[in-house]
Amino acid sequence: MILKGALISGGLIMAIGGQNAFVLKQGLLKKHIFWVSLTCFLCDIALMSMGVFGLGSIISNNRYASAILAIIGALFLSWYGLRAFLSAIRASSFLDAQNAQAQAGAISAAVSATLAITLLNPHVYLDTVVVVGGIAGTLSFDQKVDFLLGALLASGTWFFALGYGARLLLPLFRKARTWQMLDFLIAAVMWWIAYELGKFALQNFPH
Repeated sequence: MILKGALISGGLIMAIGGQNAFVLKQGLLKKHIFWVSLTCFLCDIALMSMGVFGLGSIISNNRYASAILAIIGALFLSWYGLRAFLSAIRASSFLDAQNAQAQAGAISAAVSATLAITLLNPHVYLDTVVVVGGIAGTLSFDQKVDFLLGALLASGTWFFALGYGARLLLPLFRKARTWQMLDFLIAAVMWWIAYELGKFALQNFPH
């Protein structure tokens, strides 16, 4: 059951998304990697626990709350995507990015951005609360505990590996062109998620 939880959780978490793109960039900049990865992991602990033990229905079943959350998330990700796009247009180098990050590199700012990217996306509740919780709903209590442990093991392993493993790509990202491509990719991912959230809000906002 631990393996089942790890496989399902890993499959959901490893998909390219705003959260993973953010962790990757922090890892490349070597800025607050531990705190960013830990924040992602703690969010998964809370959300997956809610899903597995049936406490997440309040959020997932409230269309009004989900729509409001989606609107806020779409606005935030649109702004973050714009920042990445402008950075790509300027074709800033890795050293430029390091210097900019150092000037605005408070831990609180990094954690706040991580929380926003994670919790303002209703899809994270779909993955952690609805999907993971739905699968766990057919299990006994002991099986749920094992399932949750496996899911959280995959989560913690992934985020810390992504954050600290990003440094292996540093030789590649010291080229301005590669860093520019990453910023374009991050902008595209953020804007795509923002678009999906906007569509989700329109479909679910109570009339």
